[in-house]
Amino acid sequence: MYGLARPWLFRLDAEQAHDTTLRMLDKAHASGLGRLLARRPEPLPTRAFGLDFPNPVGLAAGLDKDGAHIDALMALGFGFVEIGTVTPRPQAGNPKPRMFRLPGHEGVINRLGFNNAGVDALVRNVEKAQRRGALLGINIGKNKDTPNEIAEGDYMYCLSRVYPLADYVTVNISSPNTAGLRELQEEQLLRRLVGTLREEQERLGAKHGKRIPMLVKIAPDLSEADIEACARVLTELEVDGVIATNTTVSRAGIEGAPHAEETGGLSGRPLMGQSTTVLRMMRTRLPEAIPLVGVGGILSGADAVTKMAAGATLVQCYSGLVYRGPALVRECVEAIRRRKFAPSRGPVPPVA
Repeated sequence: MYGLARPWLFRLDAEQAHDTTLRMLDKAHASGLGRLLARRPEPLPTRAFGLDFPNPVGLAAGLDKDGAHIDALMALGFGFVEIGTVTPRPQAGNPKPRMFRLPGHEGVINRLGFNNAGVDALVRNVEKAQRRGALLGINIGKNKDTPNEIAEGDYMYCLSRVYPLADYVTVNISSPNTAGLRELQEEQLLRRLVGTLREEQERLGAKHGKRIPMLVKIAPDLSEADIEACARVLTELEVDGVIATNTTVSRAGIEGAPHAEETGGLSGRPLMGQSTTVLRMMRTRLPEAIPLVGVGGILSGADAVTKMAAGATLVQCYSGLVYRGPALVRECVEAIRRRKFAPSRGPVPPVA
């Protein structure tokens, strides 16, 4: 069905198409027709961060920033759905237009800027959701007008609000669309922020009688020295997991394409090689006790398998859904299943 709708959606502004698609999903789900959008994959149980996932393919943060479409998205067959990024206070994000497709490269550029209705609105939406069939991650950030020097206050507030409702929480310090945010990946700032949040995580665990895993999402634009430092800090602080990666500010491979000069983070196929390289580098530098989630450029089952071969335990899609639709979820699950149960596998080809 998505193949029929895509030409029409691509005639709309990218952000308008995004919002229209979510409304259509909600209506299909409410009417009981959601099953016609995509065949749900058979279970492929996967354990990570102390959690049991129905399958290892998830939805990356950014599609449903306010958690207003959880049930419709879970019905597409994801093993987990990550909502957000959410901030303490509502914010409008950057001026429109702020999302652009690059069909010739199967990419997307966005500079949304953490547009969301605030963490209290997200909490209300999560409380109303039925949440059947998948686990729920909640991605937290800081308001754009909060200085980095006191950013931990924003993250701590969001963590405390979503902690009772999340299956896991992701700390987003890697979006390129909030000025200065990526500076929080610098070793000393990272140690201070994540250290503070780890203490809060343990306090909240004691308060609520359950320990919710906390992951950190990193950028694909880190240098090798930055990756070394990041891995060192996250290992010392014993985070539960790492998501590799967010979008890139690089325009390598899309030079001269329409919209290529727009500011913002690039995702989709052009990100695949760069994000997978960072994923592989992190895997060699983190202990096996810290699982990795591979995200960035997955547009086929083969791409998902490449992420797993590079060290991911779970994978996430977002921009690939723009070009492939919901069928991508099942394709990725089945490709991973074949890899997992294959009698033997040859060497993994390098990422282009």
